Amino acid sequence: MGMFVRTSAAIVVAWITVFEGFLGFAEGSDFNYKEALTKSLIFLEAQRSGKLPANNRLPWRGDSGLQDGKEANVDLVGGYYDAGDNVKYGLPMAFTVTTLAWSGIFYESELKVAGELDNVRDAIKWGTDYFLKAYPKKNLLYVQVGDPVQDHMCWVRPENMETPRTVLKIDDKNPGTEIAAETSAAMASSSIAFRGVNRTYARRLLNKAKLLFDFANSRKGTFDGECPFYCSFSGYNDELLWAATWLYIATRKPRYLNYIKEETMSASVAEFSWDLKYAAAEIILSQFYFEGEKSLEAFKNNADSFICSNLPDSPYHQIYITPGGMIHLRDGANTQYVTGTAHLFSVYSDILARFNQKIICGDKQFDPDHLMAFAKQQMDYLLGKNPEGRSYMVGFGNNPPTQAHHRGSSVPKLPEGSTVSCAMSFVYWFNRRDANPNELTGAFVGGPDRNDNFDDQRWDSSKTEPCTYVNSLSIGVLSKLAMQR
Repeated sequence: MGMFVRTSAAIVVAWITVFEGFLGFAEGSDFNYKEALTKSLIFLEAQRSGKLPANNRLPWRGDSGLQDGKEANVDLVGGYYDAGDNVKYGLPMAFTVTTLAWSGIFYESELKVAGELDNVRDAIKWGTDYFLKAYPKKNLLYVQVGDPVQDHMCWVRPENMETPRTVLKIDDKNPGTEIAAETSAAMASSSIAFRGVNRTYARRLLNKAKLLFDFANSRKGTFDGECPFYCSFSGYNDELLWAATWLYIATRKPRYLNYIKEETMSASVAEFSWDLKYAAAEIILSQFYFEGEKSLEAFKNNADSFICSNLPDSPYHQIYITPGGMIHLRDGANTQYVTGTAHLFSVYSDILARFNQKIICGDKQFDPDHLMAFAKQQMDYLLGKNPEGRSYMVGFGNNPPTQAHHRGSSVPKLPEGSTVSCAMSFVYWFNRRDANPNELTGAFVGGPDRNDNFDDQRWDSSKTEPCTYVNSLSIGVLSKLAMQR
C-alpha cells in the first residue's frame, strides 16, 4: 500500500558530527548494526511470559506465569514483562507491539536481508496472541496481570515468583481509552505485518482492532489502575489519533480518515514515547499529505515541528542534548526517547526522500540525509560513541552494562521447587556488587544522566533498568543502518 512503499535502495548517509565538540569520540568505524539488531530482538525474548517455545534462545529463561488469569477465570498466559519486574502492563506492552509491527512493515526488506524478519514477526505474535486472549468479548479488555506493589517487594525470577497475580480489566463501567486505543493500534498494525503470511490471522486481528477502537471511542475515560507506574499524563486523544491512523492504513476506509480529519486533534510536541504518540501519527499522516490529501496539512506541519524541536542545529530546537550529544528528557528509561526519536527521524527521512522534500525550520532547511545523520548519531551514542566510550546495550560493544536492574538476569537459576524468601531476596541478589549471572543480551538500559554520567549499579534503576519499548523502537533504525554499513 502507498503508505509503506519506499524507494528500494536505502538512502546512503555518511556520518556527520552534530557538534564540533564531539570530534574527540566520534571518530572511528561504524558499529556492527546487524549484531545490535539481532541482540535487540533477543532481549525481547528475555521478556516473554508464559510457556516458552522450543527455539527459546536464552537458556536461563524458563516457563513462567502459567496460572496468569486464573483469578478471573480467564487464560492470560503469555505476553511480555515490561521491564525488570514481573508485571504485565497492557499499555506499554501494546505500544511495544505497535512499534514492532511498524518496523516490520516499514523496514520489511531491510529486516529480511538481515535475516531477522521472522524473529520480528515472532516477537509481534507473542504479543498479539496474548491480546487475543485478553480481549475475549466486546467491551472487555484485561489490561494488567500482577500486583506491582507486592512484586516490587520481592527480587525473584519470574519462574519462581509467588506474589499475587492480580488481574485488572477495563469495561463499560470502567473505561480505559488509552489502553483500548493502543491495543487497537497494536492489532491493526500487526494485521498489516501478517497480511502477506497469514491472512486468516491478520483478518482476526483487524476485526478485533475495529471493535477495540469503537470501545475506546464510545466509552471515553482514563484508566488509573496502572498508576503510579504507567500513568497517562498526555490524555487519550493521541491514542485515538494513533489507532485511527493505523486502522486507516489497514483498511483504507474513509470512515477512519474522516475521523482523523474531523474528530481528532493535531498537536505540536517535541517528544515521542509510550504515553505521547502525536508525533508518530503525524509523521505517518504526512505521507498521505504528500500523496495529495491536503486536508492533512496541519498534521504534516506538526510533524515538521517535531523535527525542528529536536535537531540541535535548528533555530527552534527545544530538547535538551547532553554535552556528549544524547537526547535527554528525564531520568528513568531515558533511552526510550533516544531510540524513539531515532526511529521517527529515520522513517521521516525516507518519506521526505521519496517525495523529494525538505524540512524548513525558520531560515534553515534540512534534507533527508540530515535527518538520518541525527538518527544515526543517537543510535551510535547508545552503542558506544559517547564520552564514556562504552555501550549501553548489554552484551554488545565496549564495556557494556553488566548489572542490569532486572530480576531474571540478576538471580541465578534455582533448583526446581525452590522457595524464595522475599525479604532475603534483596540480600542475596539485589545488593550484590558483581555482574548478573545471566547476561540480558541486547537490552538497552536506562542510560546516562543529563551530564553523560553512568553508574553500572543494579540499584540505580533509572540508569540500568531496561524496557521492552526502548528496544522495539530500535529495530527499524538498526535494520536500516545495517543495510547502509
